[in-house]
Amino acid sequence: MASNKKYWKSVEELNENSSIVERLGNNEFVEEIPTEDFLGDKNTLSSSSTSRRDFLKYVGFSTAAASLAACEGPVKKSIPYVFQPEEIVPGVADFYATTVADGFDFVNVLIKTREGRPIKVENNFMENALTGANARVHASVLSLYDSLRLKQPKIDNKAASWSDVDQKIKASLTSATGQIVLLTNTMASPSTDKLIAEFKATYPAAKHIVYDAIGSDAALDAYEQAYGERALADYNFGKADVIVSVGADFLGDWQGGGYDSEYAKGRVPKNGKMSKHIQIEANMSLSGANADKRIPLTVAEQKLALVKIYNIVTGNAVSVGNTVADAEIIKAAQQLKAAGTNGVLVSGLDDVNAQLLVFAINQALGSQAFNPAQPKYVRGGNNKEVAQLVKDMNAGLVHTLIMSGVNPVYTLANGDAFAEGLKKVKLSAAFTLREDETASLTNIAAAAPHYLESWGDVQMKKGHYSITQPTIRPLFNTKQFQEGLLTWLGKTASYYDYLKAASSGLTNGKTWNQLVHDGFVATEITGSATASADFNGAASALASSKKAAGLELVLYPKTGMGDGQQANNPWLQEFPDPITRVSWDNYVTVSKADAEALGIENRNVANGALNGSYVTLKVGDAVLENVPAFIQPGQAKGTVGLAFGYGRKSALKEEMQVGVNAYKLYKDFNNTQSVTVEKTSGEHEFACVQLQRTLMGRGDIVKDTTLEIFNTQKANVWNEKPHVSIDHQAVEASTVDIWESFDRSVGHHFNLSIDLNSCTGCGACVIACHAENNVPVVGKDEVRRSRDMHWLRIDRYYSSEDTFAADVDKKEGFSGLFGDNGSLGGFGELEHPADNPQVVFQPVMCQHCNHAPCETVCPVAATSHGRQGQNHMAYNRCVGTRYCANNCPYKVRRFNWFLYNQNDAFDYHMNDDLGRMVLNPDVNVRSRGVMEKCSLCIQMTQATILNAKREGRAVNSNEFEVACSAACTSGSMVFGDLNNKESEVAKLYDDDRRYHLLEHLGTKPNVFYHVKVRNV
Repeated sequence: MASNKKYWKSVEELNENSSIVERLGNNEFVEEIPTEDFLGDKNTLSSSSTSRRDFLKYVGFSTAAASLAACEGPVKKSIPYVFQPEEIVPGVADFYATTVADGFDFVNVLIKTREGRPIKVENNFMENALTGANARVHASVLSLYDSLRLKQPKIDNKAASWSDVDQKIKASLTSATGQIVLLTNTMASPSTDKLIAEFKATYPAAKHIVYDAIGSDAALDAYEQAYGERALADYNFGKADVIVSVGADFLGDWQGGGYDSEYAKGRVPKNGKMSKHIQIEANMSLSGANADKRIPLTVAEQKLALVKIYNIVTGNAVSVGNTVADAEIIKAAQQLKAAGTNGVLVSGLDDVNAQLLVFAINQALGSQAFNPAQPKYVRGGNNKEVAQLVKDMNAGLVHTLIMSGVNPVYTLANGDAFAEGLKKVKLSAAFTLREDETASLTNIAAAAPHYLESWGDVQMKKGHYSITQPTIRPLFNTKQFQEGLLTWLGKTASYYDYLKAASSGLTNGKTWNQLVHDGFVATEITGSATASADFNGAASALASSKKAAGLELVLYPKTGMGDGQQANNPWLQEFPDPITRVSWDNYVTVSKADAEALGIENRNVANGALNGSYVTLKVGDAVLENVPAFIQPGQAKGTVGLAFGYGRKSALKEEMQVGVNAYKLYKDFNNTQSVTVEKTSGEHEFACVQLQRTLMGRGDIVKDTTLEIFNTQKANVWNEKPHVSIDHQAVEASTVDIWESFDRSVGHHFNLSIDLNSCTGCGACVIACHAENNVPVVGKDEVRRSRDMHWLRIDRYYSSEDTFAADVDKKEGFSGLFGDNGSLGGFGELEHPADNPQVVFQPVMCQHCNHAPCETVCPVAATSHGRQGQNHMAYNRCVGTRYCANNCPYKVRRFNWFLYNQNDAFDYHMNDDLGRMVLNPDVNVRSRGVMEKCSLCIQMTQATILNAKREGRAVNSNEFEVACSAACTSGSMVFGDLNNKESEVAKLYDDDRRYHLLEHLGTKPNVFYHVKVRNV
């Protein structure tokens, strides 16, 4: 018999007249589904003949999700697919090949998408791809979701339709009585060049001027003079045994960058050989930090040094003055000449004569690394034409000015003159991602799409043709510059159709679909090019160069910020500079000697943060006030450095409006200026993430040796294993075990190899880790409190003597506590870097110790060890005791002091719906009060295993990747399964150069390093 008992869940249900109970019982959804929020207002819907169901069929889930920011977690609202797109499988990533070409960075990449959202940039490692995504390229996906992007076109600062914009521009073009000017950045786009040629044919008064914020005019002019084409010579540093650079940061942004991959191949000792790198420069750069021999010189002396090298290599005898480093320069020149075809010289000097000597020297060497027959087209700006344009605008000669990809009001030294000229132009329009300093002053601000929403083509170098394809529908009401050109020409075809037709002669036999799939097509270029110019005349002119009065200011692009177009990107703002380890700032770098003469000071305050003096910089009539000063070891005496890309205000969140505008001092587009530096009152607060300035003799952290010792001594000499005492006997620390180990030979056992020889310190891995693992941005104040959240840091070490070996010798020579040779005073001296220190970069993340000190002290077992070698974090179990951080000898754990997600106090990308679209749904967004750290991207390793299982096969030997290893184009980081003896990581583990950090502690890490070898 059935029971008649009445069951109830709430006392409210016993109230028979309760309206709440009735409502809950009759309504599946207690609150009305807010479909109007994303489908439009009620009035619009009531007058529409399209049903909501039909609308959802059309837009699909991804566009609706874009409006709702459905990627945020936990999910608050959800819209199901009506008809699921075939190419999208929920939970499975799709990858699209495309090309970054923003006028400063050019590279073939893959874009990872989830449910229609681009969330990460990967390198395209197909053969012949021009890969090498730097930190800015990896961060560019976040710029897609910038909430301050221009969302629709504007006319006179008021929202407008595209038909009104096109009508206004076309009317201006047809009625133009003066010049029509198209001002663009370097696009290197064959289809756009063809379209502009048609535009000029239709409008004879039109001209096209190319403007690069940071120009390469001298190199372009020299190449055109010597080879008859406006382009840049290309280089392959993997073919060079001796590399001499005079002022060229080729591991940074020189000539568009992308040289680190081939360079690194020659830097790893093989068969007793490795390349030798000599760097002559003023600012301490990435290239200088990686060089075997670095010679700090002023720019004026660099020009003399180049002439000396020219004389020795070519046998000429051009009269030239002396420098402070003649002996070292002559030795470098002799080594270069002895290398012959295996030598190469490059220069970044902004001087046509200097660039001509580069061609002459490499031609005399017969350098295999020098490739002028296949030039690069990643820079094409013409500074003379830009300067003339400003004059014409102010003279009232320009009727219509249409800009794309440029911001001259900000980037020109005479930006104020350009702004005044805009007032005299009848119609000005700017195609731009943001309402920046220039667009805010134009008649028309045309909202342009992000490259991830665009079609395009790029010819980065001769014989190499790439395609840019959209990976998401436009988020806003935007239009490409090329679409505008087609409209103004009266063409009805879309740019996609125009591009497809224009590419037919450049595909080298590939079909269109194959070209779009691969992202590029490469054609082999045979033959050689011979330079023809008055090289002796160039050498004589260069030899007569005189140093300007006062200090030399050397302007440069910072690794994280570049030319400044991504200034509103919080990932890049918080990215620590590889050399100074400072984020959220630019600053003037000055040598210790010049700092003392000027009274400039840097000091660490009580909480360990760095403070420094302010200075005023004067270049001619231009003045920059309250510029922070940073004392930089290795800065050439008589020079100071300042980075471009900062000091922006328009279309930036308040937190990102930092630094000073170095473009104001970029007079005549020359990166070297005579400057007056004067200390002013006040003290600047830096966000510097690394206080250690020396290795202080701790050879178990960074190990380095010379190529001679590496070749002539046994491994236990240059890679000495630490020993501990057992029963009064010294035994290798790795053989001692106080833990009960389990069998790790079964299944996968993941290890990460890091080669200090090939790590250039570029930081691409840092941003890739940010993107893959939803690492939060905390802001400058929190960084100053040592609360930065980077899961991966790249420690930078200086030597206090000229070499790390001399540091060790000094430490070993200490006798007693006091006196000139006492350890108390001696260790204090080791705190001060040398005037020209050796530098080493060391990426450090969670070492995933098999015997992890963190695991033994966690009271709630939140951190534990996995069978595959990864140290896990169960965030839901963590109660934030921070015992694990205290017990970690590598200091790689990060504590969430605050809730960084959806918190107005941290107004970065995680604080708005659009910005959260970049979040990786495979990784939890951590909340306040938990520890977080590197997980060796467990979501990536498990996806690889599951993919192989689904396909019914074993995982390939080198198939496993983590974010940092996938981003590392130099090959320094290699990840894999140690139990697969065919894997690259297993072979590297058996290398004599392999060692572990702090091996004497017995933690048995699953991350290992390789001894750095220098070819001195």
